[in-house]
Amino acid sequence: MAACTDKINTEMEWATEKYCEQNNVRWPIAGKHILAQFDEHSVVVYQAFCPAIAEYAVEHQRFGGEQFSFNRMSWIKTNFLWMMYRCGWASKPKQERVLAVRIKREAFDEILSKAYTPGAQSAAGLGKGDIEVRLQWDPDHQPNGDKTARRAIQIGLKGETLRKYGTEWIVNIRDVTDFVKEQSKNTEQKRLNLLVVARERVYPVSNPTTAQLIGLGDS
Repeated sequence: MAACTDKINTEMEWATEKYCEQNNVRWPIAGKHILAQFDEHSVVVYQAFCPAIAEYAVEHQRFGGEQFSFNRMSWIKTNFLWMMYRCGWASKPKQERVLAVRIKREAFDEILSKAYTPGAQSAAGLGKGDIEVRLQWDPDHQPNGDKTARRAIQIGLKGETLRKYGTEWIVNIRDVTDFVKEQSKNTEQKRLNLLVVARERVYPVSNPTTAQLIGLGDS
């Protein structure tokens, strides 16, 4: 297998890096961790849509248009490879376009502070109509789709939280579908030494109440 010696691509606002460099060195093997691309002011989340929704979002740098609905839950992921598993590397119907949505970091922290896992929701005696943010810990996946011992989050937004996410909290929206298609070839041909993905690290949740609410940890 070829060595991972390529330099990190940080020329663009959305940074990428060799998969093996991150998987072998920086990412936890197991546990519930938020893997994300972030800086002091922003966090990147991913969504996959049909072309019409994606084109509107990129053109207007916000969500809207005839096909996007603010009246139902919309799910975001912080983990690029989890998004690739979910959308089949942009091959599934109505998920043909992958967007990297950079939002304000304080907004992301607010989303986490409002998030309920199914267990936390049940313990609090809350119904579906009582919360605006749902959080699920799902098995993370390798590039070929196999499960890992690590868990990844997906977050469902609705109501006022979804409206703010889609119209007020966005820093920028980038269509990364061409990159996804290019890298899917490395996955299909099992060239993981060449695979490049979004650069990610463990996102620190500094508020202990939030960390407990969402079930963050190594177990």
